[in-house]
Amino acid sequence: MINLKYGVGFQFLIKIHRSFNHSLKNECGRRSLSSFYTTDPIDKAEPTFEKILIANRGEIACRVMRTAKLMGIKTVAVHSTVDSNALHVKMADEAVCIGPPATRESYLNMEKILNVIRQTGSQAVHPGYGFLSENAEFVTILEKEGISFIGPSAHAISGMGDKIESKRVAKEAGVHVIPGFDGVVKDEEHCLEISRNIGYPVMIKASAGGGGKGMRIAWNDTEAREGFRLSKQEAASSFGDDRMLVEKFVDNPRHIEIQILGDKLGNVIYLNERECSIQRRNQKVIEEAPSTFIDPATRIAMGQQAVSLAKKIGYSSAGTVEFLVDSKKNFYFLEMNTRLQVEHPITEMITGIDLVHQMIRVAKGHRLNLKQSDVPLKGWAIECRVYAEDPFKNFGLPSIGRLDQYIEPTFIPNVRCDSGVEEGSEISIYYDPMICKLACHGPTRDEALKTSIEALDSYVIRGVTHNIPLLRDILDESRFVRGDINTKYLPEVYPNGFQGKQLQLLERQHLISIAACMWATNELRLQAFANERNDNCMLKKNVEKWVLSVNVAGNKSPCEVELGDDGYYKATIEGKTYRIRNTLNLASPVIKVTVDDENHVVQLISKNSNGDFRIRFKGTPFAVSILTKKTEGYVSHMLEKPKVDVSKAVLSPMPGVVRSVNVKVGDSVSEGQEVLVIEAMKMQNKLTATATGKIKSVNCRPGDTVEEGITLVEME
Repeated sequence: MINLKYGVGFQFLIKIHRSFNHSLKNECGRRSLSSFYTTDPIDKAEPTFEKILIANRGEIACRVMRTAKLMGIKTVAVHSTVDSNALHVKMADEAVCIGPPATRESYLNMEKILNVIRQTGSQAVHPGYGFLSENAEFVTILEKEGISFIGPSAHAISGMGDKIESKRVAKEAGVHVIPGFDGVVKDEEHCLEISRNIGYPVMIKASAGGGGKGMRIAWNDTEAREGFRLSKQEAASSFGDDRMLVEKFVDNPRHIEIQILGDKLGNVIYLNERECSIQRRNQKVIEEAPSTFIDPATRIAMGQQAVSLAKKIGYSSAGTVEFLVDSKKNFYFLEMNTRLQVEHPITEMITGIDLVHQMIRVAKGHRLNLKQSDVPLKGWAIECRVYAEDPFKNFGLPSIGRLDQYIEPTFIPNVRCDSGVEEGSEISIYYDPMICKLACHGPTRDEALKTSIEALDSYVIRGVTHNIPLLRDILDESRFVRGDINTKYLPEVYPNGFQGKQLQLLERQHLISIAACMWATNELRLQAFANERNDNCMLKKNVEKWVLSVNVAGNKSPCEVELGDDGYYKATIEGKTYRIRNTLNLASPVIKVTVDDENHVVQLISKNSNGDFRIRFKGTPFAVSILTKKTEGYVSHMLEKPKVDVSKAVLSPMPGVVRSVNVKVGDSVSEGQEVLVIEAMKMQNKLTATATGKIKSVNCRPGDTVEEGITLVEME
């Protein structure tokens, strides 16, 4: 791995990025990937598979391929038509197209995948997560055909994949469970009856669900009725199984899970816990290992119950037992995921155990080469899920587009990026919008946080909207830093939604100073260019002092900037002067700058000749307008562009597919009434009337694919 710092080294990294980025991934060269996954060398003399098929896509397919390559195993990728140029297709030894983008016609189509297995002579299948990873029927078919499934048995998947059955088995294994209805909910009325008997709040969720899909919290009858309907639709779309269950919702809990690993000989161990409480819409955003809340005694108790459950069902392979933990450290079984978890990298970082390697070994029939006493807990790891989402919209609504520029921060020590994209990749409406899992390790939590913040600041993503602003703000937020979190963290810390980094006075003045010095650097460059083309010896000396007006988010501040003979800019704002060295390279995707004695990593996303800059500072992109005092006087005489009134229109908040339209022209609706449902990345999103009135026009039909920002429904 090329390990380069900022300055000359970093510039070299940028230059080689386009030509080497793909080869670095293909050759597993990102800072010796094996050191990220395992502290023990892989025994290549141990019998293993010659060829495996990865029945998945994106980052998890790439992740599995990396370990397979280290083990000397050939890999086969399957892909839909829109994934023809995807990174996992390029990394595989063989790749076969299995159909159109719709998952039911490609990644969920068992017959097509089975045909590829036969065609390529694959000996085993790794399912990744999602899609067919917890489909017992698929595993049964593989077993009949003599193909190894790199995961648990069909019996274990059936027992744990069905939340109703898993709760019953957990009780028998002596695991603490949440009070609820042990059966299938028949319809909306049955859901209301059960919810009233249990007592609100309740959790309504898909029996075969996972990943936050098909889940709703209901605090009253209205929410229970709506939650049942939407969750049932999501469950049918995502899992092909719309059975629902209802259980008591534990208010203000932590979501903490135990990683387990078992073999086919009855040996099971646990690999410590992961804290997964930072969530939006029941989907995890940031995870860490270990948890700040769990003491050694609780860790052992949770681990032992997880192992007891795994042994009860004869579990082999990697799996995760999820718990809800209350403020008194009482823990309750939530579900068991019979697959590799999205957040497995942080467990690998604190234990040094390659989970994919162990899964492949177990599938081949080998005994675990680890005992419980062999499992260490080394340092701290934090994972940020980087999504193509707009965090300013309900903490993250999907975004689509092409990655015009993409540079992962793997040049920073102790940073791991599990991604399935590269520069030029497309983020489409058909699949999960994840870009990367950014995992950072340190000897302490503080060090892991510091590295994570630097990595997020240094992560270059252009072409799609992403959630780095939210991730970066969380890591710096006082409650999170203290470890004072629960599953309601986001709405509690951001009650009005995420609004971007809220700058304190000093932070704001640092941003103004940096922006003004960028403007001055650009101005000096323009002057030098003019001088080089003009031999007129009478040309005036370059201007090196400016009086500016800097507008950050609607707030104007006067700023005087002067370039001194010592090579430093002096930026004066409201009587306070800051020093910044004149080494700013505006062409660099990442700029490291020191204001007085404080270091910042910023990104100049865009600039134009009007003095408009877009700067990523502390994770958030800020629009900064810079004018000279003279120019500002002219601007004050210009008319403002009138704003379009959208108060009586329902706009599409994201790209997606219209699933239902519940109004027609002439209908009277009240503010907040549901008018249609859009599905994006397999999530159902309800759109409501923005005002009370009569429907003037409906501009879409069920099945239509719509873009973000278009008018779907208008009112008189």
